[in-house]
Amino acid sequence: MAKFMFYGKTMEELEKMSLEEFSKLLPARNRRALKRGFTTDQKKLLECIRKNPKAFHRTKCRDMVIIPEMLGVKIGVHNGKEYVPIEIKPEMLGHRLGEFVLTRKQVKHSAPGFGATKSSKFVPLK
Repeated sequence: MAKFMFYGKTMEELEKMSLEEFSKLLPARNRRALKRGFTTDQKKLLECIRKNPKAFHRTKCRDMVIIPEMLGVKIGVHNGKEYVPIEIKPEMLGHRLGEFVLTRKQVKHSAPGFGATKSSKFVPLK
């Protein structure tokens, strides 16, 4: 089985890196977000993860960039209605939490509702 590599770095190398070194591997938008620093909510989430990495953490920080110390942690990300659980995997590094939790449902069309149009009166009702 092939080892996971992130821009030519192994997981052991990534975990030893500082945040500044890790940010140099990322695309510009996420690199600049890390360079600016974390917001208070993001700092609070990181502190909770550092204290207890095995626990389930709930957050509304959809703009948080996933960093190596978050690997293996279970996080509930808010989608506007509920907290959707995700587990952070190596493939998610450098992305944002909100990318993995959709805010809109997929549209599922069915038969027209009662009185929707004149032609719907010919659709047999249940």
